[in-house]
Amino acid sequence: MTAEATLSTTSASPTARQIWTRGRGIALAVVLILIAAVAMAAVRSQTRHGELDPRSADPYGSRAVAELLADRGVSTRVVTSLGAARAAAGPDTTLLVAVPDLLTPGQQTRLHSAVADSGGRTVLVAAGSSSVERLAPGVTADPATSFDSTLAPDCNLPEARRAGTADTGGIRYTTTHLDADSCYPSERLATLLRLPAASGDGDTVVLGAPDIFFNKRLDEQGNASLALQLLGSRPHLVWYLPSLSDASAAGTGEQKSFFDLLPSGWLWGTLQLFIAAALAAFWRARRFGPLVPEKLPVAIRASETVEGRARLYRKANARDRAAAALRSTTRTRLAPLVGVPVTQAHAPEALLPALSAHLNGDGQALHSLLFGPPPGDDAALIALTDQLDALEREVRRP
Repeated sequence: MTAEATLSTTSASPTARQIWTRGRGIALAVVLILIAAVAMAAVRSQTRHGELDPRSADPYGSRAVAELLADRGVSTRVVTSLGAARAAAGPDTTLLVAVPDLLTPGQQTRLHSAVADSGGRTVLVAAGSSSVERLAPGVTADPATSFDSTLAPDCNLPEARRAGTADTGGIRYTTTHLDADSCYPSERLATLLRLPAASGDGDTVVLGAPDIFFNKRLDEQGNASLALQLLGSRPHLVWYLPSLSDASAAGTGEQKSFFDLLPSGWLWGTLQLFIAAALAAFWRARRFGPLVPEKLPVAIRASETVEGRARLYRKANARDRAAAALRSTTRTRLAPLVGVPVTQAHAPEALLPALSAHLNGDGQALHSLLFGPPPGDDAALIALTDQLDALEREVRRP
């Protein structure tokens, strides 16, 4: 049996059991992540069903607010298109925009133009920086949200003073409007703003969090009082739930980039994935200790090793490395023969004079042979090998 056949039958490569032992930790981590993702999605789909929908009785729905408003003679109508929301704007109507950030920039601009001079009230719920600047010009959303959820009014707005503390903590806002009512401050930034219209009796209310409208939070603090006062100032309430299927989002000719189609938070999610990948790479690449020499499964003849290295040199056209290896080995063998220590075998000033004295030859030719430039082609490399062999035989000759 040849060495190649012996290597092919020797158990040098990892077995299936060894592969499983090494990779089971990663496989277990992937399975746990998938299970956690499915569980979180299931819990979120159950608890957030019908969020801010006045027809939903779920914990995060808003049916309780609609029922209380109906008892006070305020009608509630749900719309899901921009056209219906714009048509409903009027002096006797309160327009609540549930998720302003779902609207495209064009939709936000058209909605603001419809409600700006309508004389009614517009309530923006948790409008982020991408929407509040268009729907309420002069208002800016702070990147840092409120640390506390329950806040005191600390303003002169009658609705806020009557309601008292409420769960408005969320997005914080600043405004350039000098006549705005800034209420429920958190670190001196308001979580509720009331902006009077430039003309007429209309106004815009910017609310930093939707908690006061949730069924599960309505009976806490002054949430119910604040919600009823904000939404019940007009006889009609239009509850706008923006829909991704609204034709107005696609029929305006706006060109959306790939990043506009990604959900919010994708940037932080991608960054977390990169950090996790970097940590995993660092974990897998760390050293477990010093290298341990391991015996080869078979004995390989030195000639086979030399031939294999030579083939690698030839395949890479590394004539310079091959010539350097040949010259270095020859110098190492010649030095003791002419009385030069092995440590000085690669120093021309020590080796060449001793060789010249031993052979009575040309020192310049010896320097070119033992320390010269690399050969330019394979023929020159073979010639160099023959000359080195001849030199060594001549030195060894008694």
